Amino acid sequence: MVTRINLALQGGGAHGAFTWGVLDRLLEEDEIEVAGISGTSAGALNGAAFKAGMVRGGREGAKATLNELWVRMGAVNDMRLPAWMTTPVTMMEKWFMPPTAELASAMEYAPATIAADALKDVMSPYAYGPFYRNPLEPVVRAFDYEDICSGGGPRLFVCATNVRTGKVRIFTRDEVTTDAILASACLPNLFQAVEIEDPRTGKLEAYWDGGYSGNPALFPLFDPDLPEDVVIVNINPLERNEVPITPQQIENRINEISFNSSLLRELRAIAFVQRLLAAHQVETGAMKNVLVHMIADDSLMRELSVTTKMVPNPILLATLKDAGRTAAEGFIRKHKKSLGKKSTVDLPAMLS
Repeated sequence: MVTRINLALQGGGAHGAFTWGVLDRLLEEDEIEVAGISGTSAGALNGAAFKAGMVRGGREGAKATLNELWVRMGAVNDMRLPAWMTTPVTMMEKWFMPPTAELASAMEYAPATIAADALKDVMSPYAYGPFYRNPLEPVVRAFDYEDICSGGGPRLFVCATNVRTGKVRIFTRDEVTTDAILASACLPNLFQAVEIEDPRTGKLEAYWDGGYSGNPALFPLFDPDLPEDVVIVNINPLERNEVPITPQQIENRINEISFNSSLLRELRAIAFVQRLLAAHQVETGAMKNVLVHMIADDSLMRELSVTTKMVPNPILLATLKDAGRTAAEGFIRKHKKSLGKKSTVDLPAMLS
């Protein structure tokens, strides 16, 4: 029996390689079918690759397209630092890679990183003038948009933030373009806002990263035609025990809190509806009973930082992919039988 689920894919720069690993493992489960995907930033890139590959070549096609995406990501210069490596990672290199925390610390306190962080605080991305180029554009432009916008495969929703209004905009179907995905991944202190026409007004609107208003947005997945199960792939730790004291630690925690706030708001709304349904205070079917699941590795993500999000080191990407596969394996082993039946996230405990 096939169980249909929705995926909610968080953004987090290079840490999106963890989601790559999760998707890679889920694609090996023939009894699980992805019906809808809501993605922000790196989650939007992963969602686009997943859908394009599924439409073109089924599960193996999705695996191949995701792999192609992250090979391209591993060769990106992020406008702050040169790519650390641009060749595929060998098993020998993975053996000799330092522990994740040590690698993250080395990257975070490298002189080039410190200089680049100082520069971005005093220099706008608009200062580049005619020399400005979004380093993600070649990566995103390489997608096959005929497949992404087709009626086949899972429904795809891409989230971006309207700079003028601060509201989330959801791009779907033929609205999902290179610009829409670049807008979803547009960090305003690094990239110039992406301008896209609003079809309702005909006015050009500027967009920033979707993480500010929906990381990712869950409400598009509440459509009656989509299943009740929403599996969130979370790559921004919800909790940290230590109080940040260094400038880098403080910036990192601000980033995590900011990019989790919209998700937590929507989870509170889901928890409220669940309470109403459980108390029979609304008619059955009047509101959707969303079943919430989560795949994450907070222990690993706590060892990383904003810096590791911004530098797509291929060795780190490979480590994150492996961690994603392991986390998905654990979720499948523990919770696969709960899909379609009950939530596996205790929302009251999480939100208290």
